[in-house]
Amino acid sequence: MRIGELAAAAGVSVRALRYYEEQGLLASRRSAGGHRHYPESAADQVWLIQQFYAAGLSSKAILAIMPCIETGEVTPEALALLVAERDRIDRQVEGLASARDRLDTIITTAGTPSCTGHPYRPAG
Repeated sequence: MRIGELAAAAGVSVRALRYYEEQGLLASRRSAGGHRHYPESAADQVWLIQQFYAAGLSSKAILAIMPCIETGEVTPEALALLVAERDRIDRQVEGLASARDRLDTIITTAGTPSCTGHPYRPAG
């Protein structure tokens, strides 16, 4: 499929696809006229790249992980990177859950006329 078709299928801009290609995250073959052509599986690959970016992974980290996904083989170095990224995401999730819990407390006590304390401050 051509770049515009992939952009539409994956829900991203053509510019994003060019960037992914510049970073080595996505590969295309060129036609005689210089047009980029991608395999049908590229839309799934773009979705995965976007998920990794959304999780805060860098292009460098994604580039190191992609071969493991493509081949199913994980080197010790890639495994260490995957574990470190998972642990970083776990810390983010814990922080977000804590923020959500504080918001829930504020929301719950917001309508209470006798609310005299500061429910958004942790006890201590």
